[in-house]
Amino acid sequence: MRKRPNWYAWLAIFLISQGALQRGFIQDRWARDFAPKGSLVKGTGLSPEQFLFALAGFREMVAGILWVRADSFFDSGNFDAVLPIIRLVTMLDPKQIDVYSTGMWHIGYNFTDEESRSDRRYVPSALALGKEGCKQNPDTYELWFETGWIWFHKIEDDYDKPVYYFEEAEKRPDMQPARKNLLAMAYQREGRADESLKQYFKLYDESAAEMKRDPSLATRQNMETLLQNIDTLLVRMSQRGYFAENNGTYASGEYDTKPPVDLGFSVKASIVEARVLRLEGTWNVLPVGTHIRVVLRDKDYPGGKVAEMDWDAQDEVTLDPPHDRTFMQDQLFVKNRRFSKRIDMSKDVTIYPFASKSYILELFYSPRLAPPHLQDKFSWNGEGMTDANYLNTVVRPGQRVIYASFELTRDQMLRFNQWADTMPILKTPNFRETTERGGREDVIEMPSLRTGG
Repeated sequence: MRKRPNWYAWLAIFLISQGALQRGFIQDRWARDFAPKGSLVKGTGLSPEQFLFALAGFREMVAGILWVRADSFFDSGNFDAVLPIIRLVTMLDPKQIDVYSTGMWHIGYNFTDEESRSDRRYVPSALALGKEGCKQNPDTYELWFETGWIWFHKIEDDYDKPVYYFEEAEKRPDMQPARKNLLAMAYQREGRADESLKQYFKLYDESAAEMKRDPSLATRQNMETLLQNIDTLLVRMSQRGYFAENNGTYASGEYDTKPPVDLGFSVKASIVEARVLRLEGTWNVLPVGTHIRVVLRDKDYPGGKVAEMDWDAQDEVTLDPPHDRTFMQDQLFVKNRRFSKRIDMSKDVTIYPFASKSYILELFYSPRLAPPHLQDKFSWNGEGMTDANYLNTVVRPGQRVIYASFELTRDQMLRFNQWADTMPILKTPNFRETTERGGREDVIEMPSLRTGG
């Protein structure tokens, strides 16, 4: 009669062998190459050591399987299902740079309302994920750059933040040369055109040295692009009076920023239906290219600042935004010296719950974000613009910006009680109603080159 194998004995041998391997090889290698800097398993009920033991040394394999699974959720548009996978993968293998990068983009950009406005309640988590990724992977430029890009492209405020992350990225030896140009642009956003110029000269010297080693077409094109950027920036700094500002001669010189343009800003806000806002106003600048920021948020939104947020206040990565908070941000496009936009939030009650009693509606314009043809008149700090009513030099230190705000109630936004049959309307004292010209909304007026034209 054949004896059955003693499975318990074999299992005991396997566990003892695995434990010896774990303690003798895997643990040391993991601690050296993969150990999270700080706890990534907060809230799981496991210490890092317990978490490691539970996975029995197969973290990278499990992380890879999970990330492959995430592709199917991306393809089907099931974005909510991707969030926990991103978090698990970064816990299992904190060296997964692509997962951190994709996760930041996903959290910061993919959650939108029916009119393609981002749910900005997610932005602090995207930044927190980026900060964590930088901490776990300090020797490569990638996550420093990606975090800086979120600040530069998505937030478009707190201009020192993208400068910091791009500078940190450039300190890493694997930084791609083409991406170093963004630091020069970030310096200009911060109003430091002289630092931008130094960056371009430095990159040009590096490309000239590279040209000696590799006289390829790509290297030559990079040199020519940098030279063009240097020439263009020198002209702009001169014509906008930047050099004169620094040496104290701006008041006596002739520059493109003089005389300042009176913007003639005014605005009217109407709640035409529950959660539907219409904004109309004036802007005395004929060339197209003006975008005025509009923010509607809870009056007591945690970290709320003037026309923005304290986006960097959160360090812990959370998978859910604050569901009882409302934060809407959009842009008002100016055409023919006027703007008019209907902002419908009624189809996205989970993004815009309007659970608080009071709200702030803010309108904001900074020349730091203006396209070059408008900056040529306004300059980086707004020397070339003014406004009799809404010019503000306090809310953004060192800048002349436009700022106006109103307070709203929940009853007004939802058309409750006394507002059920009465449209709430708020407007600046200088707003004047005008009759829109029928049939010409598709026409954009352009400045004439003819005298009196």
